[in-house]
Amino acid sequence: MRLLSSSKKLPGWRELPIGIMNVNPGSSVNYDVASWRTFRPVIDQSKCTKCSLCWVYCPDAAVEIKKVDGGEVFEINYKFCKGCGICESVCPIKAIKMVEEVA
Repeated sequence: MRLLSSSKKLPGWRELPIGIMNVNPGSSVNYDVASWRTFRPVIDQSKCTKCSLCWVYCPDAAVEIKKVDGGEVFEINYKFCKGCGICESVCPIKAIKMVEEVA
């Protein structure tokens, strides 16, 4: 590992490019990635506080925000979901559960 010399200044957080989420999933549009899943996330809407952490951390943009009468709901687009379980692990109130995928 090469260390930077003290004369080089590292960029601050404001200079870093935005890159937390892939908003344009590439290969998952062309392939059936749903067949990879062994478990799928299910959101308990009665518990969901709409904190958006599942949406932020989903690596495949499978969590979608849907407008409904009186607000918004978070839903899983199973066409893009690979069943990684990140959404379940980041949900602070455990409103998302991974359930076994059945054929």
